[in-house]
Amino acid sequence: MTDTTASDLPKVSVIVPTKNVERTMERCLRSIAAQSWGNVELIVVDNFSTDATFDIAQRYADVAVQAGPERSAQRNLAIERSSGEYVLWIDADMVLTPHVLEDAMTCAVAGDLTGVFIPEVTVGDGFWTACRSLERKCYVGVELIEAPRLIKREWFVTHGGFVADVAGQEDADLRMRLLAQGVPMGHIDTYILHDEGRLTFPDIMRKRYYYGKSLPAYNRAQPGAISQQGVATMRAMVRGLPILAGDPVHATALVGLRACEAAAYAAGAFAENRATRRAGVAG
Repeated sequence: MTDTTASDLPKVSVIVPTKNVERTMERCLRSIAAQSWGNVELIVVDNFSTDATFDIAQRYADVAVQAGPERSAQRNLAIERSSGEYVLWIDADMVLTPHVLEDAMTCAVAGDLTGVFIPEVTVGDGFWTACRSLERKCYVGVELIEAPRLIKREWFVTHGGFVADVAGQEDADLRMRLLAQGVPMGHIDTYILHDEGRLTFPDIMRKRYYYGKSLPAYNRAQPGAISQQGVATMRAMVRGLPILAGDPVHATALVGLRACEAAAYAAGAFAENRATRRAGVAG
C-alpha cells in the first residue's frame, strides 16, 4: 500500500453473521483486523450464540449486535448498520489472507466496479475436506459458482439485500441478480481461506438436505439458475480434469460425493414441496 492515510481510503464494512462458531471466530476476526487496507469497520451480527462467540465478537468488532433468525437477515441488518462505501461479506469460518481487501479494493476502485469476485481455498482435516478442497480448485474464475464478496453498499441500498426465504443459496441469488443486471464486476487472484474443519459424510448430507428445502424458493426467485449452475459445474469439472487427475483418489470420491449431494438436495426440495402442498390443502 502507498503512504495514503487511512482516512483518505474508501471505507470497507466487513460483515460477519455468527452462531456458535467459537472454534473459528477469533481467527476470522483477527484476520480482518490484520488487513493491509487501512480503512475497515467490522460488524458482527450474532444469532444468540450459547458459546463464547458473542464475547469474542465484542472484543474485535466496531459494531456487535444479536439478531436472527438466519444468515440473510443477519447480513441485511449488518448492511443497515454499516457506513462503508463497499461491503465485504464473509462467514465466521473464513480467514482473510493479509492483502485480500487491498487487492479487492484496488481492483474495484480502478475499474469503478460494483462487485469483485474473490476465490476461496478450503482448508481443514480429513478425507472429505480434502475432496472439497480439490473441488474448489476447479471453480476458480467461474462466475456462476464463485461469489462476488466485495460489493458497493449503494447497490444493496438500491436493490435490496439478501433474500430472507432462501437458506444456503442466498449468495447464489445475490450473484445471479448482479449478473442479470450486467453491472461491472472484476476478479482477483488473492484468496480467502475457508476453514471447513473435519467434514464428515453424514454432516455434508444433512446440510445439503437442509439447503435443499430452500431450493423451491430459490427456483422461484431465479428461474433456470439451478440448471445454469449445474452446467457450469460440469464444465468446470471438465476444465479441471488435469487438477483432478493429479489426485485420483479424492477425485473419484468427489464424483460419488457430488452425486450424493444432488440426491440430498433433491430430497430436501421434495420434502419442502410436499409440506407446502399439505399446508395448501389444510388451508
